[in-house]
Amino acid sequence: MAHLLVIESWVGSMSRLLPRALGENGHRFTFLTRDLHHYLRAAVPADGPHPLLAAENVLTADTNDPAVLLPYAERLHGLLGFDGVLSSCDYYLPQVARVARRLGLPGPDPEAVTAACRKDLTRRTLAGAGVPGPAYALCADREQARAAARAIGYPLVVKPVDLCAGMFVREVADEAALLAAIRALESFPVNARGQRREPSVLIEELLTGPEVSVETVSADGVAHVVGITDKSVGGAPAFVETGHMFPAPLDPADAAAAAGTAVAALTALGLDQVVAHTEIKLTPAGPRVVEVNPRPAGNRITELVRRVTGVDLAAAAVDVALGRRPDLAVHPTGVASAAIAFLVPGEFPVPGEGRAGLLDGFDGEAAVRLDPAVVELSLAGPGREVRPATSNNEYLGHVMTADTGGPGARGAAERLLAGLSPRYAAADCPAEPAAVPA
Repeated sequence: MAHLLVIESWVGSMSRLLPRALGENGHRFTFLTRDLHHYLRAAVPADGPHPLLAAENVLTADTNDPAVLLPYAERLHGLLGFDGVLSSCDYYLPQVARVARRLGLPGPDPEAVTAACRKDLTRRTLAGAGVPGPAYALCADREQARAAARAIGYPLVVKPVDLCAGMFVREVADEAALLAAIRALESFPVNARGQRREPSVLIEELLTGPEVSVETVSADGVAHVVGITDKSVGGAPAFVETGHMFPAPLDPADAAAAAGTAVAALTALGLDQVVAHTEIKLTPAGPRVVEVNPRPAGNRITELVRRVTGVDLAAAAVDVALGRRPDLAVHPTGVASAAIAFLVPGEFPVPGEGRAGLLDGFDGEAAVRLDPAVVELSLAGPGREVRPATSNNEYLGHVMTADTGGPGARGAAERLLAGLSPRYAAADCPAEPAAVPA
């Protein structure tokens, strides 16, 4: 039985999957956070107690400041004796890698993790290694952005270099939209974890074609491709993930090209001892890397993979953090495909111009819950503020399905989602939240 130091986490699905993986494998964990209330404010899971109750210790320190965190973790290690360090929150992955190195524990190279978590560094590293991606420019001000946009050509994509969940990523068709996207990003100088953001922005070529993600586990210098997930994206001009299906219904040549591109990206970045989630666009000119995430996929993709293959990517993340080779053998599950479809607020009329709505419930919920195709249904509760979605942080819930015979899970999930209609009353709230939980 191992003892792991968990430094921060998400408040979403991985906040439950990671403690579950630790507990089911007989491990203990100490949880370290700068703000315990960030987790206590989150909705308590309907399917069990708060995941932090599984922690052996819950401690507080400034996890944003390496000068505080590193010596504090070292003192804790001397007292409690850790076997590994991990996190499921993008904003702390570089810190976790530095802590592991400081404590002499297994973990990925901190510089490689930093390069993967910073979109500008990812672009520069991959371009230097010849891994295909979009044309891009890193811009420090609006004049540089204007010049880069003219050189790349509209339409294009504006991105922050250090946010996740699709926050403030926008497709822009002209200079007016470009400047509006930059102004919106400038209004968010500090992320949800109190970290000051890098103000530079990425201007990128708009890639066209289906989007997939390649789920991998890297250990001992070898990247193992677990599978490829099909992704659907909506919410234009934002990029909001509206659903996923595993495995992606690709022909063998496209699957091999996507997997090869993802592995090439991991190799170029120098990532090892990580579970990774690499997003790829299958453009007419071939696969292009959208981004590389050096942690298990979010949005319940790990659960889709587990239902089809029996491979638990959350457990694999624990194993690689301990320096162990994870069990990646595919086990028969009787499931040919699994899919998830998200309730995206922008798909529904929000009462009042520029205002949010207050959720009251869902018409059709009872019928959907009784449908035999449902394997998981999660819905936001009454009182939730409803705004048009501009990122993956604003879902109202999801439906998950499984198909035992073939690639029919996505169609079933979309059919069930269409049977749900939110009910809400107008509420006097701003159209954009002051900060987005993460």
